[in-house]
Amino acid sequence: MAAKATAKKTKTAFSKEQYMEWYRSMLLMRRFEEKAGQLYGQQKIRGFCHLYIGQEACAAGSVSALEEGDKYITAYRDHAHPLALGTDPNRVMAELFGKATGVSKGKGGSMHMFDKEVNFMGGHGIVGGQIPLGAGIGFAEMYKGTKNLCICYMGDGAVRQGAFHEALNMAMTLKMPTIFVVENNGYAMGTSVKRTSNVTELYTLADAYDMPSEGVDAMRVEDVHNAVKKAADRARKGDGPTFLEFRTYRYKGHSMSDPAKYRTKEELEEYKQQDPIEQVKRTILKNKWAKEEDLKEIDTQIKERVMESVKFAEESPWPDASEAYTDNYVESDYPFVDS
Repeated sequence: MAAKATAKKTKTAFSKEQYMEWYRSMLLMRRFEEKAGQLYGQQKIRGFCHLYIGQEACAAGSVSALEEGDKYITAYRDHAHPLALGTDPNRVMAELFGKATGVSKGKGGSMHMFDKEVNFMGGHGIVGGQIPLGAGIGFAEMYKGTKNLCICYMGDGAVRQGAFHEALNMAMTLKMPTIFVVENNGYAMGTSVKRTSNVTELYTLADAYDMPSEGVDAMRVEDVHNAVKKAADRARKGDGPTFLEFRTYRYKGHSMSDPAKYRTKEELEEYKQQDPIEQVKRTILKNKWAKEEDLKEIDTQIKERVMESVKFAEESPWPDASEAYTDNYVESDYPFVDS
């Protein structure tokens, strides 16, 4: 009788611990966002809500490649980034509910998450508004003489903003330690990249400023990690910024109000075959780092953790009306001169 075939181990440049960390991190983002979508349908979450489902490798691979002290800033699709950085899911969910215990005290909601404790400098609702801020944060680190950097995420629609080009020009001129990342999920709201510009290889936009740039398969967390690590090493050496195009995909619409009828079911299924979480899961199983039942148990634990965050949010108080007058200004010792 022929010998039973056995699965060969896959050679990887990363450890078992790294893959397990990626799996847990991305699965937390996925389950959290799935629950957020359900709660939005139940009208427990109001206002705008932009889900990250399908793009998890962008955040997970970046966090694993960077160091403590590095700063993060993004646009309004911003629930997953603080989760990847270690923000308590309770506080993120409470913010979605608009509760006082939220990470932004219930004042920011879905689009304006901030967590200074993990160096998350916020989600920003104005398209492209965070790009000059990301350059400025990088400049601040350079000015203070640290080896820290800022990674600044944006959507593919934001690269059409003038602020994008102004920020890249200044960042390259002053050699700011900022990594600019466009999370190209194919559609700016409901309009495909191909319909908005003759330039569809978005990373080449950096050529105008002689800025190093690269297109990255962001359905593979390994590729994201490697590209961010390379850009970070460059920034820490004082060689300035890098522009990365993360080619990713969102399984849901632009926001919860978007039925996404502008794309085919076949296109969606094609990308789901490249699902970043499933790719990591296959590597774990092929290397026998965990069994299928072990991974199911992790999934169960994460679902329970997400449900705990929902309970916390539901039981948390609403902000007091007086909170409308707090956090508007910051006291400063700067010696302003009266004119």
